[in-house]
Amino acid sequence: MRIDIFSDAVCPWCFIGKRRLEAALSARPQADLTLRWRPFQLNPAMPAAGMERQAYLDAKFGGRANAERVYDAIRETGDSVGLGFRFDRIAHTPNTLKSHQLLHLAADRGDQDALMERLFQLYFLEGADIGNPAVLANAAAAAGLEPTETHAALLADARRDAVLREDKQAREVGIQGVPTFVFNGRYALSGAQEPKVLMQMFDLARESAPEPVPE
Repeated sequence: MRIDIFSDAVCPWCFIGKRRLEAALSARPQADLTLRWRPFQLNPAMPAAGMERQAYLDAKFGGRANAERVYDAIRETGDSVGLGFRFDRIAHTPNTLKSHQLLHLAADRGDQDALMERLFQLYFLEGADIGNPAVLANAAAAAGLEPTETHAALLADARRDAVLREDKQAREVGIQGVPTFVFNGRYALSGAQEPKVLMQMFDLARESAPEPVPE
């Protein structure tokens, strides 16, 4: 079975969704499973340098009070899956294009899940700026990627263009938010669903052969 996960490393529900998927797979292991993290930028118009966190929250939620209500609910859900979100440590909201370029490289090297995990941890637990190339290089090294290839991936027009093309294709087929899980290229499930729902999708996907997904 193949699961394609459209995600962004600045999406807290994507981190929650990852934990719930892990719980589902622990309860119901899937033979011959292939996971692929696919790009979807939550903020495609974000300046390349990112922006100050409070300015971002003001623009997105209309002020601190509204943002706190939203993030209190996310924090509570995170606690339920063992994630102690530290939103208070985040000072900068990044552009995530380069993180997706590294994930694109990692897909070729088989280290994608480890890199995705490290990006989530850096941003949501440590408050690191994952738009910073040095932070990304350290994350890539922790996931076992080779420094020369990491440097090339961060600079490569081909990697950037591939990410932007995948992001565009996702929107064209109707993906509007993340996380979105696609099972065997046929069945899509939006949101950080509970493990029991994910397990139901495992069963449904097993009933059909995988559809080809563009690399």
